[in-house]
Amino acid sequence: MFRGCRSFSGHFLPTVPFARALVDRGHEVLYACQDAMVGTVEAMGWRAEPSGGATLLAPGQRRPLVHVDRVAEERAVRRSFAGRVAATRVPPLRAIAERWRPDLVVRDEMDFAGAVAAERLGLPHAAVMVIAAGGFARPDVVGEPLARLRAEHGLNPDEAVSMLHRYLSIVAAPPSYRDPRGPLPTTAHHVRPAVLEGDRGRRVPARPVAPQGRLRVYFTLGTVFPQESGDLFARVLAGISSLPVDVLVTVGDEIGPAELGDQPPNVSIEQFLPLADVLAESDVVVSHGGSGTVVAALALGLPQVLLPMGADQPLNADRCTALGIAVALDAMTSTPTEIAGATYMVLSDPSYRANVGPLRDEAASLPDVGHAASLLERLARSCSPVTSD
Repeated sequence: MFRGCRSFSGHFLPTVPFARALVDRGHEVLYACQDAMVGTVEAMGWRAEPSGGATLLAPGQRRPLVHVDRVAEERAVRRSFAGRVAATRVPPLRAIAERWRPDLVVRDEMDFAGAVAAERLGLPHAAVMVIAAGGFARPDVVGEPLARLRAEHGLNPDEAVSMLHRYLSIVAAPPSYRDPRGPLPTTAHHVRPAVLEGDRGRRVPARPVAPQGRLRVYFTLGTVFPQESGDLFARVLAGISSLPVDVLVTVGDEIGPAELGDQPPNVSIEQFLPLADVLAESDVVVSHGGSGTVVAALALGLPQVLLPMGADQPLNADRCTALGIAVALDAMTSTPTEIAGATYMVLSDPSYRANVGPLRDEAASLPDVGHAASLLERLARSCSPVTSD
């Protein structure tokens, strides 16, 4: 088995449960990923090879927090993800595959180069969906650059969009969460979110036993966006720490906890903790609204406060507010008082927890990761679309 991931832990981590399930069944897995991700992938015990297409910020590099610009985000998907990065990565992916001779390519859905390389080599390929609400890989956004890229590699340009879900797409999220304006194809199969698989890592550090009735808030800005979050950490902490709650915040590898200064006794700061462990001890999640965090929280029935900064986060904020499971705020302008008020609202208003209940139950009812592994094995054997009808 061979799998390509473009970049970012948020695109790599969703593939790990399926890779592990395949290894448990006796298959081989190789990750081909952005150069800057090789160390991260290897540190988790996987074999990895670099495949170019740099998009990550360099260690220590920072960018200012800016207003959400949805048009600019779609332009980045078109020009970078489906354009420059995909064009750069197809040749090295082909070279790795020709040398390693995989039976199947498994890619995150935004790794368009993985699909093109697989089709050029006549290999079946599967997508692991990482944009939970949908909305980015639309024909009007990625169709033109992918048609051009396919033509450059001797493929029919008219199949630029149909190739993305040609064989199999794995969706680790409840079906009702996806925006109905972006329906999935018949090759899409839903499985339980990884947070429900019982795969625990390092436990959450012991904290003082909370007084009876005292609630716990988890706050994160994900793995990449902390480097371009400006003073958002400070504003959020100033707000939620004023509430009668215990706060746990994770800041990622590039932010030192000391950067956030002295905090009151009800605030604990860590760089990284396993998401499943943290959420199991939380009552509400305050986050940037990345798909991994949002889906994990709703799968455990947790209401949320979202401060989207870019990428797929505004799409998740739209969907969560439409479903009545979260309050969304402007990350650029929200004051500590507004953030505290929104957090208090989702904690005290029972409708948020009631609204997330059906999504939680739907997620729990889905097939487990073993089902996904069986689908991948079936695709590798048959080289034919695996439809859900």
